[in-house]
Formats: sequence, C-alpha cells, structure tokens
Amino acid sequence: MPAITTASLIEAAVLGIALAMDAMAVTLSNSLCEPDMPMSKKLGMPIAFALFQMGMPVLGYLGGTLIAEYIERYARIVSLVILVFVGGKMIVESVRELREPESCPATRLTWATIGLEAVATAIDAFVVGVSFAAEGKDVVLYCGMIGLTTLLCCLLVLAVGRRLGERFGPRAEIAGGGVLVFIGLKAFLGY
Repeated sequence: MPAITTASLIEAAVLGIALAMDAMAVTLSNSLCEPDMPMSKKLGMPIAFALFQMGMPVLGYLGGTLIAEYIERYARIVSLVILVFVGGKMIVESVRELREPESCPATRLTWATIGLEAVATAIDAFVVGVSFAAEGKDVVLYCGMIGLTTLLCCLLVLAVGRRLGERFGPRAEIAGGGVLVFIGLKAFLGY
C-alpha cells in the first residue's frame, strides 16, 4: 500500500470534491424543489450520496484489480481516458443544464428516488475506481476522502442552499469536470 503523503491527501480531497459536484447539484435541486422537505430526508440525502460515492470506487477498484495485469502496461493512458471521459461528460452535461434548466418534478421526493439519485451520481466514481487500480492508488484513503468530501459538500449545499445555487449552479459541475480532466492529465504525464 502506498504511503500517505500530503500530496496524496490533497489529491484525494480535490478528487472527492470534483466527484461530489453531481451529488451537490442534485442535493440543491431537491432542496429547491421541495423546500419543506422533512429533516430526515435532508440529512439522509447527503449520507446516501456519500455512501455511494465512497462505495462505488471500491467496486470499480475491485473490478479494475481483476483486469489490472492487462491494463498495467497502459495504466497512464487508461487513467487519462477514464478521467477525461468522466470529466468531459460532467462538463457537457453542465453546459447543457446552463442552456436548458430542468424544472421541478410534480411529485414529492421519495427514499427510492434518493437511492436512484445516489447511484446515478456515483457512477462516475465507479469508473474512477478502475483508474485507482490502474495507478495502484490507496483505495482506502481515496474512497474515504471521496465519501467525506461528498458528505461535507452536500451538507454545505443544504446549509447555504438557494444562494449557492443562484450563484454557481451548473458552473460548479463544470469546475468539477475540469478537475477530473486535470487529474487524468497529471496521471498520464506521471506527476
């Protein structure tokens, strides 16, 4: 297992924040669409998002480890492709959201919907977990940091809510996508 350094802690935190952007956007959207949401759902939503954001890279890592011997030779390019794809997808979706904002659904938020949103926002994290296997990253450090930052970011969105949404909205997701692309380039160049 690689040693924990200040650089790896910072990289894990930045990656966690970047991956949390989708969950933050959904948290904001849900809280704006249902302002009288019960406290149990307000707190349950960030916890669900954090657990899935933390668990999905573990699954990706385990899957990536199974094929690691096949991708080890191409680890840098695999990481670059995965992270640029995920980051680029976030950027494209955010630009689309800026052009055509979504409206609130007519129904109330259910626990099943929160579960589906948690899975949907964590799919990118699954793919990033595959890159962890390719790069030999400390999966406990990175996944723990991803979960923690997602939880804290979503709680921040709940606390600051409407003002944060009006100010940043999809632009925060664009920044998150840019961070993923940057980390992919960093891995490709071997820094």
